[in-house]
Amino acid sequence: MLDGKRVMVTGVASGIGRATARKVASQGARVAAFDIAADAATLVVEEITAAGGDARFWPLDVAIESDVRDAVAAATDWLGGGPDALLHLAGILKGYGEHISDFAESTWDDVIDVNVKGSFLMSKYVVPRMEEQGSGVIVLTASGAGVTVGSSSYAYGTSKGGVHGFAMVLRANLADKGVRVYDIAPGNVTTPMKVTVIEDTYRRTGDKAHYDMEMAGLVQPEGIANVFAWLASDDAADVTGTIFTR
Repeated sequence: MLDGKRVMVTGVASGIGRATARKVASQGARVAAFDIAADAATLVVEEITAAGGDARFWPLDVAIESDVRDAVAAATDWLGGGPDALLHLAGILKGYGEHISDFAESTWDDVIDVNVKGSFLMSKYVVPRMEEQGSGVIVLTASGAGVTVGSSSYAYGTSKGGVHGFAMVLRANLADKGVRVYDIAPGNVTTPMKVTVIEDTYRRTGDKAHYDMEMAGLVQPEGIANVFAWLASDDAADVTGTIFTR
C-alpha cells in the first residue's frame, strides 16, 4: 500500500507510534523515525530492519525548533526528498487528577509545548517540502480528550483541543496545495501512557470499578496504526475534512 513512499513518524518509541512505524514499514514505506527516547526508539528501528523494512532513527525533542529544523533536514536528505507523509504521534500527558489550584505552570507549559507546539513545528518544517513537490499527507494526533472533554488533566485536554484546531486551520490553508491534513482521536488504547494513568488513578482513588483495565475499553495500538497507514496511502486521496474518532 505504501511502496516507495517516504514517511516521517514521530513518537516511535512506544504505543501507537511504535505500531505505526512498524505498520508503514511493512507496507513498503521508507521510514524516518523520531523520538526523544533514543534507546527505545532505536530498538523499534532495529525491529523494522530485522523484518526487512527500511528505517532510520533521529533523536528529537519536538518542542525545540532548532532540533526539529535540523532533524527534518537530515531525514529529508536520507529519504531522498521531501516526505510523502508526516505521521505525528509524539505527545505527553501530565497533571491528570490534579485540582486546578495545584496545577503547576511548568506542567502546563510542558504539555502544551510538546503536544501543540510540537505539532506546529513539525508541520512548519515539513509543509514547504510538500508544497514544493505538490503533494503530501499530514496526520496529527488529537484525542477524545480535546473533543469530548474526557481528560482529567487540564493541560492535556486543552492541548488536544488545540491540536484539532490547528489541524483544521492547516487543512484549510493547504487544501489547494495538494497536501491532505487529518487528525485522529484514538480513544482508549493500550499504550504505556494510558496504562500508567489507569494504574495510578486506581492506586490513588481505589476506584477499581471505574479504573479496572477490563472496564477501560482499551484497544491495541495496531488497530489505530492501520488508520494512520491508510490515510498516508493513495487510497485515502478523496478523504478530506474529517477528524477520525473512536
